[in-house]
Amino acid sequence: MTCHNISARKGYQRSAILIFSIIFFFSSNVLKAQNQKLKPGFEKEEYIEMEKLSLKHFDNVNPNTPSPKVFKSVYRSPVMGLDNRWELWTNKAGIAAICVRGTTAQPVGWLENFYAAMVPASGELKLTNSFTFKYHLADHPKAGVHVGWLVGMAFLARDIVPKIDSSYEAGIKDFLITGHSQGGVLVYLLTSHLYNLQKQGLIAKDIRFKTYAAASPKAGNTFYGYEYENSVAGGWAYNVVNGADWVPELPFSVQTLNDFNETNPFKNVDGIFRKQKLLKRIALKHVYKQMKNPSEKAQRKYQKYLGDYATKIIQKSLPEFQKPVFFPSSNYVRIGPTITLIPDVEYYKLFPDSNEKIFIHHFMDPYLYLIDKFNP
Repeated sequence: MTCHNISARKGYQRSAILIFSIIFFFSSNVLKAQNQKLKPGFEKEEYIEMEKLSLKHFDNVNPNTPSPKVFKSVYRSPVMGLDNRWELWTNKAGIAAICVRGTTAQPVGWLENFYAAMVPASGELKLTNSFTFKYHLADHPKAGVHVGWLVGMAFLARDIVPKIDSSYEAGIKDFLITGHSQGGVLVYLLTSHLYNLQKQGLIAKDIRFKTYAAASPKAGNTFYGYEYENSVAGGWAYNVVNGADWVPELPFSVQTLNDFNETNPFKNVDGIFRKQKLLKRIALKHVYKQMKNPSEKAQRKYQKYLGDYATKIIQKSLPEFQKPVFFPSSNYVRIGPTITLIPDVEYYKLFPDSNEKIFIHHFMDPYLYLIDKFNP
């Protein structure tokens, strides 16, 4: 074989390798793009579609209410826990949506809201003799979450996770998670739980979650909020709030000196006082106690009435439920990247403030009206 033929063959081989590499590169990127159907960032139409899913939870919904455009319901769970329910929806693009129902008119559903003591964001709940829910929603030892909504989420998660697994086996890797009102606050906790299961290898790591909470109350304290926001950073979760809605302002929040980070100026306050002259020291201590003691007293009463007493009422619906050890905090804060919908004069003409219609700013209609005018 001549040198010319050998060189030509090597040239052909190099060309073939180059062409194969280019084809492989573009094919990989096309497949990758096909597998990554959900995109980060707030998408107005995506959020509107999620609100329409939430609307379909209610059997007495207005027949003129707009239906979802691209999602079809494939599963509705039985009622469980404290009057909780969820639905699984899918679309033709291979995306699934987990939609959690909000509070209904049933008293037990409202009790879930008022069971508002905090528990550590990591631990376990004994819900029935055969169901102990182990959870890890945050690493920080001072992270705390609302116990009533944690109970509700626990029952939902037990039903949701197997459906995620079966959907994944069917080829679905993209999941939207959504809920309005109580449903919105439950999806905070659910999202944290699912991310933790992924870390443990109990849910496939290539599943992508994106969360839309709407009109939701506050799920936990600062330390939980920090970790939730970190886990969804980059545009993978949003909290949509109507600026006229009072529900996102709940639960009541009580901040004590124990709710600060370990390094803070209040830990050595006695040492600072000792450096003062006697009369000044006495005056400073008096003022300090007048500011410190009421918040600590309020937090103890919060835990007593919305924790200890509420547990006894919860046990009428869940007789095998064991009271957890409460976390000594009631410092509830707004959580998550937030899209705030600001009402204008035209809005208040349609949805005027009212002493009788206390949910006038909380229902779906005002949210859908405001999001229609919103330009992200």
